[in-house]
Amino acid sequence: MLQLAVYGVISGSILALGAIGLTLVYGILNFANFAHGDLMALGAYLALFFKVGLGLPMWLAFPLSMLSTAFIAVGLDRVWFRPLRQRGAGVVLLAISSLALALILRNIIRMLWSPQARYYSRTIHFPFTVPLLQVRINWQQVLIFGVALGLVILVTLFLQRTKLGKAMRATADNFQLALVSGIDTERVVLWTWLLGAALAAAGGILLGMSVRLQPIMGWDLLLPIFAATILGSIGSPYGAMAGALIIGLAEELSTQFIPTEYKGAVSLLLLVVVLLVRPQGLFGGRRR
Repeated sequence: MLQLAVYGVISGSILALGAIGLTLVYGILNFANFAHGDLMALGAYLALFFKVGLGLPMWLAFPLSMLSTAFIAVGLDRVWFRPLRQRGAGVVLLAISSLALALILRNIIRMLWSPQARYYSRTIHFPFTVPLLQVRINWQQVLIFGVALGLVILVTLFLQRTKLGKAMRATADNFQLALVSGIDTERVVLWTWLLGAALAAAGGILLGMSVRLQPIMGWDLLLPIFAATILGSIGSPYGAMAGALIIGLAEELSTQFIPTEYKGAVSLLLLVVVLLVRPQGLFGGRRR
C-alpha cells in the first residue's frame, strides 16, 4: 500500500498541473473547457518535436513546449472563444465549442505525429529502494515529482504574492465585481490562458515521461482532472491541487483491489459521489 501511495502522489502531482489550469479557466470565464486535456497532449507532443525532432535537450524542450502551448492557447482564445463571448454565448455553447476544439486538436496531433505511441527516450530507468520506507522508485519518477511540486509551489506563490495573481483570484471570485473595481479583466483573461496552458503542457510532458505519448492521452486525462477540479471545489486553484492529490491516491490505491485497467472508474465514482453529497466540493465552493 505504501508503494501504491507513492505512485499516487506522483500521479496526483501531474493531475494537479492540469486541474489548476482547468479551474482557473472555469473560475474566470465560467465555462468547462473540454479541450484542456488535449492542450496537455499538445504540450507533450511539442516537447517531442523539440527533443526528438530538433535534437534539443529535455531541459530546454520542456520550457519551450510550455511557452509554445501557452501562446497557442491565447491564439485559440482570440479566434475561437472570445468571438463567442462577445456575442453573448452561454456556458453551454462555450462548452460545446471547446469539445469541438478538442476533437480538432486531437486529429491535428494524429496527422502530425501519427496515431502510434511515441517516446521521449527508450532508456530503461532501473528503480532503487528508498531506505526506511522500503519502496521502489527510479530517478525519473523523482524528477517528475520534483518538477511538478516546484511548479505547484511557484503557482501558489504567484497567486498569493503578486498583484496579477491577486487580481486573478479576485476575478475568479466575482468577475463583475472585479470589473467595476478597476481590475483589467482582459489582462487577467490573457494571463489565465497563458498560465493554464503552460501548466497543462507541463503536466502532459511529465505524463509522457512516465508512460508514453498517444493522441488520445488528453482525452484520457480529462475525467481525472475534472474530478479533481470538482472534488476540490471548482474555481479554487488550491482546492484543485488537493483534489488532484486525492484522485491520484485513490486511483493508485484502488489497484490493490481492482484490475489496473479499471482504475479510471474510481475518478468517475468519486465525481458522482461528490456531486450527490457535496456538490460545492470538499473545500467550500464558488458563489456567483
